[in-house]
Amino acid sequence: MAKRANGEGSITRVKGRDLFHGRVYVTTTSGQIKRVSVYGKTRDEVREKITALQAQDNQGIPTPDTNVKMAEYLTYWLEAVVRENRRPKTHQGYESVVRVHLIPGLGTKKLRTLRAADVRTWLVRVANACQCCKSGRDAARLKPECCAAGECCETKLSRRMVQSIHAVLRNALESAVREELIVRNVAKLVQVPSPDYSAGQGLSVPQARLLLKAASADRLHALYVLALAMGLRRGELLGLHWAAVDLERGTLIVSSNLQRVDGALLLGPTKTASSLRTLPLPAVVLDALRAHRERQAQERVAAGERWTETGLVFTSRVGTPIEPDNLRRSWYPLRDRLGLSLRFHDLRHTCVTLLLDLGVPPHIVRQIAGHSDIGVTMKVYAHASLDEQRKALGSLSEKLA
Repeated sequence: MAKRANGEGSITRVKGRDLFHGRVYVTTTSGQIKRVSVYGKTRDEVREKITALQAQDNQGIPTPDTNVKMAEYLTYWLEAVVRENRRPKTHQGYESVVRVHLIPGLGTKKLRTLRAADVRTWLVRVANACQCCKSGRDAARLKPECCAAGECCETKLSRRMVQSIHAVLRNALESAVREELIVRNVAKLVQVPSPDYSAGQGLSVPQARLLLKAASADRLHALYVLALAMGLRRGELLGLHWAAVDLERGTLIVSSNLQRVDGALLLGPTKTASSLRTLPLPAVVLDALRAHRERQAQERVAAGERWTETGLVFTSRVGTPIEPDNLRRSWYPLRDRLGLSLRFHDLRHTCVTLLLDLGVPPHIVRQIAGHSDIGVTMKVYAHASLDEQRKALGSLSEKLA
């Protein structure tokens, strides 16, 4: 038998086992030429793996030579990549998913050998796990002690959450591909169910008028006017500065966002680049802001030395920023008096929906709302009311008749 050429690779049978071991020299991601091992149940299977590695090496694609586990890599990725390149709120969300889901489920797997089947099996398990006792929905494995009611609550993760978990893993592995730690992103090969986007409840025009009337005596009346009439997000409202409001020209610049991140209130940029926008102020908003400015001036005088000047439009009674979660102290009593069960964010939804119902072109609504893509405007928010559907079908019936 002719002697193998240098670098051609070798295949031997593992002693005492029904397994074949192949070795071949290739360039690794560390920049060194190393002898890499592959295994298979048949000689042909090992030969195919060796040939694939050699073809990859000939194309200049290095072979990963790291044995780092997923837990170690994900920790590195959060600190070196996400924290340095993404916004603090994004890092906080990614860190939560990694800590709660990715590391417990995939942390012991090796980054280099992670397979699409591993990801798919794990995602199915995550999606079907009981979020109360974590024992799954199998009736034979219910744990009565997990719920105060004495039976498993069978509460599963939402499709949206499963998609978010998959997205974080996909982003992490894509970063590993860019750093040449792995050759391909196996998370991209795994499909997850599309989430059901809930458009929220929203208000009709009469309900919106009633809400504004009920809020007229509230010190945050102008905030509710802005939320309903202009569709600003909660963080955009609480991060709004008077310097961004021009009451003479009737314009407003949405450029900042107030959020609590890692236990601290941070005033940062808007949610996306598209969220940075300049909007005209309609008359009802101008009137509300002028009245609010006068009210704030009175509160500044009443607070005296206790007043902290932040330049924010909506503040506490001593000038400090309003805790986003504390907005409910004003919102909940107001909605309860009206017999409503809306989230505060549904005021934004109401604005977008009413604009679309009025026939405003979707691309204009997108600019007002600051959506990153018109698909968000149409898919998440745009749903015709029953009256609008009845009107549309009635028009078609008249044509057909």
